[in-house]
Amino acid sequence: MSLKDLTWEHHKNAERQEFVKVMFSGSIDPKLYATYLWNQFPQYELLEVMTMRHGVLNDIPNILRSKAILEDFRELWPSDQDPPPQCPVVKRYLDHIIKISEDPKKLLAHIYVRHMGDLSGGQMIAKRVPGSGKFYKFDADVNEYKEKIRAKINDDMADEAKLCFEFATDLFKELMQYVPK
Repeated sequence: MSLKDLTWEHHKNAERQEFVKVMFSGSIDPKLYATYLWNQFPQYELLEVMTMRHGVLNDIPNILRSKAILEDFRELWPSDQDPPPQCPVVKRYLDHIIKISEDPKKLLAHIYVRHMGDLSGGQMIAKRVPGSGKFYKFDADVNEYKEKIRAKINDDMADEAKLCFEFATDLFKELMQYVPK
């Protein structure tokens, strides 16, 4: 079995969330999408910093997304307004990443879930969200990046990857409170 197969149900559960449907609708409110980005930014930033400390992404440094997420957020959020709220799951995720920060394999499981998602489904999301969508734009062939990530992962990462999908699912659920009724 592959890591993809081992995590399939968790992946599908994340994709089934109502917030994902809102993003794919093509009519997500720019401030709502900016709120999503604001909540993604600290998660990606810490994950990427911790992963880079171990040098495991040295051959694919341009896969890092946190700066692009912040740029997209700044494009959409009025600079004269306070930032949007942070969902509770974000702190739980950050605490978890700090807890596993000395385990490159566990960190790579999160890179697999998040960054492979950006390289795959993110390419479809990019066409439907407001703004320039730098979050989902890569400077090289996405398939090349996918292959480089696949070369670093193994089935032993399944439990941690499932946990990452659960954090993502919780974020989607928590963001629903900001969807206009």
